[in-house]
Amino acid sequence: MANTASAKQRIRNSARKAQFNRLHRGRARTAAKNTRTALAAKDMTTAEAELITAMSYIDKAAGKGVIHKNTAARRKSRLQKAVNKAAAAKK
Repeated sequence: MANTASAKQRIRNSARKAQFNRLHRGRARTAAKNTRTALAAKDMTTAEAELITAMSYIDKAAGKGVIHKNTAARRKSRLQKAVNKAAAAKK
C-alpha cells in the first residue's frame, strides 16, 4: 500500500491511464479482428469497410501513444495486404 500522498496519486493516475489505454487498444484490436472475420467469410465489401475502420482506430491509438507508431504501421500493412490478397484471389 502506498504511504505518501504522491504515491497514492500515482496509483490513481496509473489506473486512469490503464483504463484509457485498454479502451483504445481494445477498439483497434476489435476492428482488426472484424476485418479478418469478414475476410474469412469472403465478404469483400464488409472487409473493405472494416479495414477503413480498423486503420482509423489503429492510427488513433498510435497518435495517443497507446501503441508505437511502427507497430501501428505494421498492423495496418498486414491488414491491407490480406485484403488485397483476398481481392486478387476473388477476381
